[in-house]
Order: sequence, then C-alpha cells, then structure tokens
Amino acid sequence: MTQGFTPPPYPYDRLDKFKPFAQKHEGGLVDLSIGTPCDAPAPAVVAALSSSNAERGYPPSIGSDALRNAAQAWMQRKFEISVPTSQIAACIGSKEFVATTPQYLKLRSPDRDTVLFPAVSYPTYEMGAILAGCRPVAVPMTSTGGIDTSKISASDIKRALMIWSNSPNNPTGDLDDLKALATWGRKNSVPVFSDECYVEFTWSRKPETILQHGLEGVVALHSLSKRSNLAGVRVGVYAGDKEIVDYLKEVRKHVGMLVPGPAQAAAVVAFGDDESVKLQRDVYLHRLETLATVLSKWSGFNIDMPSGGFYLWFDAKDGWEFAERVAKEGGALVSPGDFYGAGGANNVRVAVVQPDDKIALVTSRLARK
Repeated sequence: MTQGFTPPPYPYDRLDKFKPFAQKHEGGLVDLSIGTPCDAPAPAVVAALSSSNAERGYPPSIGSDALRNAAQAWMQRKFEISVPTSQIAACIGSKEFVATTPQYLKLRSPDRDTVLFPAVSYPTYEMGAILAGCRPVAVPMTSTGGIDTSKISASDIKRALMIWSNSPNNPTGDLDDLKALATWGRKNSVPVFSDECYVEFTWSRKPETILQHGLEGVVALHSLSKRSNLAGVRVGVYAGDKEIVDYLKEVRKHVGMLVPGPAQAAAVVAFGDDESVKLQRDVYLHRLETLATVLSKWSGFNIDMPSGGFYLWFDAKDGWEFAERVAKEGGALVSPGDFYGAGGANNVRVAVVQPDDKIALVTSRLARK
C-alpha cells in the first residue's frame, strides 16, 4: 500500500516537554512561544460582535459591503491608497488564506507547481504548498532580512505559482523591499502575495503595503488578529490584482469560506478604530524593550529590537538549548528558531504577548539568576 500524507508534528506541540520545568515556578508557566494576543479588544468592537443580529443568515463570502468599505477606508487612511471595494474580499483570518490559496491557484494554473517563500518564515507558507501538492521552495534572505529574489533559479521562476512575502516578517521582524518585489513579480509573471498582518507594528519606518506600488500582479493580506486583538474572531481581508481577487472570490464562494456575520460586524468597527491600535503599539514596544534588556543581561547574547512585529529574534547559538534553559530558570516557554526553517536553527523567537504582570514575573525570575 502506498504511504499517503502524514501531517508532521505541530511545531508548538514539541515544546510540551519543557512545560513541567516552567510550571515548577511560583506563579506558573508564562507562554511566550505562540504569538496569540492577550490584550482586550476595544469595548465597541465587542459590543458590535454581540449585538449585530447577523447570526441568523448566511453572510456574504466576499464580506459585507460594510466590511469591505471599512477595509477600504482603513487602507486609505493608513497607506494613502484607493483600492476599489470590488478588489477587496474577506477571509477567515489570514492563516486559512495562506494555507489554502496555493491549491486554488494550482487549479487555475496547472502547468505551474512551485510555491516560493522566505527561508526563515511562518511555517504555514511551506505547509500550504505541501497541502496543495506543490513544491515548496524556500528562498534565501538578503543581509537585511528580506527575501532575496536574485537567488531564485530560472527553472523555479518558470514553475512558480506564487511567491510569498511577509513584512514585517514573522519571526525576524525584518522588512521586505516591497516595491522591488512587486517589480520582480510583474517582470517574471509570478503573482506576489504579501502577508502584512503585522504592518501596524512597524517600528523602523512608516507602515507599508505592497499595494502602494500598484495593484497589478500583487495581493496583500491583512488581518485583525494582531491589529485589533481579535485572533479568536477570525477576520482578515485580501486585496489587489482584479483578476486574481475575482478568481479567489468565486472559488472561495464554492468552498463556503464565510466569515461569520457577527464577526464581520465587529470587523467594521475594528477597522474604523485607530486609537486603540496606537495604544497597543505603545504596549508592545514597552514589552519588547523590557524583555530585550532583561534577556540580554541574563543570557549574554546581543538582542536587538526588531524593525517590526512583536517578537524578539536573536542568535542563541542553539535554539533548543536556550529554550530549555529559559524554561528552567525563567519559567517561560519560547520558540526555538528551527520552527521557522532550517536557517533559524541557532535562533530563538520570544513573543511579547503576555500581560505586563506576567512579563514582570519572568523578568524578576531571570534577574535573580
């Protein structure tokens, strides 16, 4: 009998062996491994979620007019661009879009079979390719952490179904040259998909979307999970090239990819709320600075602030050894870098997604060592 696909272990499940070490500390384990927000959404967003009366009927797969208008208005305010609402559609958070889009594009372009993505990146880019029966090809990074298109072979370009960018990058926090990437994609007839779910937390320059460099041949992906602390509600939007967006809208309609009506109503309010995002930026920046200082002093490693995102990413010589040590001495779980590709094996990712009192608990434990 031919062996079929066997799902690999989910990366974060591999940390279970460190949990008993961390749980021995007074105050218990502090999980800094998974990037799940902990802070409260804006009260008006929660109120909209609970009072929309939108749970009775099927919501539009592409997103309600109100949702797409709100996303359009946000893009106009944030990036000073005008994207037609017909070229904006909803998705059930960004992860399902990342995981499912390769299979839909493979149906559209059966002569292509390769998904390109950053060599150090969120593991779902690779898994989405695998689930679609495509070739996942990791692209080396530039010296500044962006995806290095000069390292893509001519044969891989010819076979490329799509290329993923993630800027700010998870886990590194680095930023891509999105203008150059859009230009490369158009020159080589490779659709560029730009995952920008951390864009509100860009520290070293103004937030940027690939859509600022034209809509042709590109699709930007945005999410309210990080921006508005709505990871449990599952709302994202994708926008860009008319032909690609129209195709995905129709395919996803057949699959029944529907953001629940109450979630869409909450998303309308969330996209209109910039003030809570400003406050959240301050919270994450303070947590990043606190943990970078404490971990640098405790470990002796050089831990720089990221260019974007809410993760610390640094060379710890051996990611798994560091993760075990911080579990034993600090009572915290962190992510070994090989979760994000072989190129990150020496590194560690620390997510600053616990309340300030939990962050303080870790810092006090490490300060005693």
